[in-house]
Amino acid sequence: RSGAASKMSILGLKKKQPKTFKVKVITMDAEMEFSCEVKWKGKDLFDLVCRTVGLRETWFFGLRYTVKDTYAWLKTEKRVLDQEVPKDSPITFHFLAKFFPEKVEEELVQEITQHLFFLQVKKQILDEEIFCSPEASVLLASYAVQAKYGDYEPNFHKPGFLAQDELLPKRVLMQYQMTADMWEEKITAWYAEHRGIARDEAEMDYLKIAQDLDMYGVSYFAITQNKRDTDLLLGVDAQGLHIYSPNSKLNPNKSFPWSGIRNISYSEKEFTIKPLDKKKDVFKFYSSQLRVNKLILQLCIGNHDLFMRRRKVDSIEVQQMKSQAKEEKARKKVERQILAREKQMREEAERAKEEMERRLFQLQDEARLANEALLRSEETADLLAEKAQIAEEEAKLLAHKAAEAEQERQRIEATALKTKEEKRLMEQKMREAEQLAVKLVEQSERRSKEADHLKQDLTEAKDAERRAKQKLLEITKTSYPGLSSEVVHYIGNRVPFGTFNSKKLFPFLMTLLSHPPPRLEYVEKSKHLQDQLKELKSEIESLKLEETTLHAPQ
Repeated sequence: RSGAASKMSILGLKKKQPKTFKVKVITMDAEMEFSCEVKWKGKDLFDLVCRTVGLRETWFFGLRYTVKDTYAWLKTEKRVLDQEVPKDSPITFHFLAKFFPEKVEEELVQEITQHLFFLQVKKQILDEEIFCSPEASVLLASYAVQAKYGDYEPNFHKPGFLAQDELLPKRVLMQYQMTADMWEEKITAWYAEHRGIARDEAEMDYLKIAQDLDMYGVSYFAITQNKRDTDLLLGVDAQGLHIYSPNSKLNPNKSFPWSGIRNISYSEKEFTIKPLDKKKDVFKFYSSQLRVNKLILQLCIGNHDLFMRRRKVDSIEVQQMKSQAKEEKARKKVERQILAREKQMREEAERAKEEMERRLFQLQDEARLANEALLRSEETADLLAEKAQIAEEEAKLLAHKAAEAEQERQRIEATALKTKEEKRLMEQKMREAEQLAVKLVEQSERRSKEADHLKQDLTEAKDAERRAKQKLLEITKTSYPGLSSEVVHYIGNRVPFGTFNSKKLFPFLMTLLSHPPPRLEYVEKSKHLQDQLKELKSEIESLKLEETTLHAPQ
């Protein structure tokens, strides 16, 4: 019974052991999970991944996993679980290029192979695993943008459309005092020149530039030189082995091309490189980690095999792939040409449509403007007709006013002629009056002088008369004693000088009273003449005022 129980327990344990395990494979642009059988070898998993991806150029790639502080490549001939893979579930592998071609354009046949290499090399440049100058970084970024976005369209690719894309190494960004917009402007300037390049062509152009970089495709390992314990770097790539100084990964101190190496061997920590030329010295170096030594040996064997393979005639499989790839590229080229022609025709049709729409809108605008202009013309015509009628009436009114003005002008002209004649007559009268006035003034002065003389004579006569009157009084008193004093006084005052006859006294006195002296008559006549002159002057002044009034409108 006890034996049967133990047998049943062993069978139970066997049933509990899992038959599969989970695997997660990370490619450069995807993640995949697989359920693998326990007995699978590395080749089984690798082939599954290649079939899933659609990859036929499998010799460049491998499944890499992390072991402690380094990494290792999954061996194809051993079971997966028998290797030092992580014990996690799922087990994580990275599907990456393990070996790099010498000339990408000749060796990379499939488009998927080119795409995976492009993504991996671009990541190594951005992560600064491959040194790249700023100028080359900008140019490579422009091809990466062309591969991602296609042809540059200014109306679609506005400034800032690259803000979320990682295109340049951080070292390049920190090396110059340039903003992200300035870098984008430089990249876009190159990007605009790649118009018409398809995605696979842009990625290939990227790889053709990248393969010329010094650190492209090189795997570096820390080593020490034999006996001197000098720290060095070993570089393994598609062309051979290279020895570098620790602080310089660009220029190797010594190189061993695959064509010049006869044998590579290692024993525990020591590596021996035997040149094909036996005259040259054997080069030995040391690596302290066993895992690293195995990795170095794997890379050396794989790169050497590919190096020799490139120099042989392609296998039937490779020839078929190249032929199919060539046909595929030709077919895609024709398709791209057809698409480009269709796109061009579509763009031309859209432009023609836009032009027709623009022309239609323009014609509609022109028709609307013409209609508005017609309405304005009709309104203008009515307004002009009304204005013409008003202008005609105004013309008639102006003609009537012109006729009246002409009549008034003729009347004024006649009046002016009449006024001129009157003025001439008045001026003549004035000149005559002035002459008369001058003459009268002269007469007046002459009369005044005569009056002065007469006055003097009169004074003298009065004196003589007074004396005569005195004598007369005396005589009168003597001849006519009976006369009163009043009569004598009167006679003395009125009787002219020399009149002493008493018989003629009365008539003389009457004549004296009725005829005043000549001087008084002359003064009165002169006053009358001055009044006439004043009246004549006022008439002349009035004529001058009338003449000024008549000539004012002119």
